Amino acid sequence: MTTTSPSLSGAQSSLTAVRPGRLLSLDVLRGLTIAFMILVNNNGSEAHAYWPLKHAAWNGFTPTDLVFPTFLFLVGISTVYSTAARLAQGATRRSLFLHVLRRAVILYLLGLVVNSFPFFHLHTMRFYGVLPRIAICYLIVASLYLINPGWRSKAAVAIAALVSYWILMRFVPVPGFGIPTQDIPLLDRDANLTAWLDRQIFSASHLYEHTRDPEGLLSTIPALATAILGLLTGIWLRTLQPLRTRAAGIAIAGISGVLLGGLWNLSFPINKKLWTSSYVLFAGGLSLLILALCLVIVDLREKSPAASGHSRFFSPFLVFGTNAIAAYVFSELLQSTLSSIHPHPGINLQQMLYRSIADVIPNPAFASLLYSIGFVAVCWIPISVLYRRGIFIKI
Repeated sequence: MTTTSPSLSGAQSSLTAVRPGRLLSLDVLRGLTIAFMILVNNNGSEAHAYWPLKHAAWNGFTPTDLVFPTFLFLVGISTVYSTAARLAQGATRRSLFLHVLRRAVILYLLGLVVNSFPFFHLHTMRFYGVLPRIAICYLIVASLYLINPGWRSKAAVAIAALVSYWILMRFVPVPGFGIPTQDIPLLDRDANLTAWLDRQIFSASHLYEHTRDPEGLLSTIPALATAILGLLTGIWLRTLQPLRTRAAGIAIAGISGVLLGGLWNLSFPINKKLWTSSYVLFAGGLSLLILALCLVIVDLREKSPAASGHSRFFSPFLVFGTNAIAAYVFSELLQSTLSSIHPHPGINLQQMLYRSIADVIPNPAFASLLYSIGFVAVCWIPISVLYRRGIFIKI
């Protein structure tokens, strides 16, 4: 890992026509996403948490289900900006591919550390996960962009990924179970092709939910489309169109995604754990709409004379946004540490801290929320120290 200076300026790229300068809204949105990710990943009590702070049990959608696809969407956008900047600095495509490969490997290995900390038992090690999925999608989309920076081929790959995944999940017989919608329900929890394939690759001890894994192998296909959606957005953001026009285009695309995802949901349900094609469009549309809102609130307002010092309001989010991976890894390692320490038999440190809040706050859901907010605040402190010192950890 290396550290970079706090410069946020962009550079002219030969890949696309660009407008110099980095958009502050990208770091703000990334910071918001990481903050919310840490919040929902660390409910004081999963059983008592408010429903928006929990994933949908199976089919359906909650605000929490927007977190991971938004971050993956931002990975796609960042890929365009970082690749263009490095090419402008004289990097060759070969050196950039080696950089991409190195970064993907480090991300994947970090994922194994996060999944296994602090015990690292090989027989229960989880090889799937958030960071492994990001690593795989990043490697593929960055390679595609290096091969050809045009948008048409990327859109074709995204469409192919969504349609092919729908065909696989809808029409291919699941060995030992039968054909979806005929012999078994469509998207049955365990009798689906994604879960079946993961059980062929790994034993139950290596899967997050034992019979299935929400970041499994086959569902990485539509997840790739989420990252490509970000890549296409990044290409659009770096055009010479006025910022207001770019924001409007993103908003229109967002509305289209929400409508198409909602329509597809009628026959191919929105499901985060299976990362269904309808989920990609619906969540991607919401991510686009939030980005458009951030562009208007952050970047367009920042350009106005009345917005002097306006960026200070967003500095808490920039703390997380400019050190996103470091913040996420720290939060996961902290949570694992709290869960592995048992001050008393049958209760770990995380549970003890939550109960200390619940003893004072009679509403268990609100007590769970207070714990989550406190956890986010604790994670923010060391990352803010890095931010103030101009240390941005890059992989």
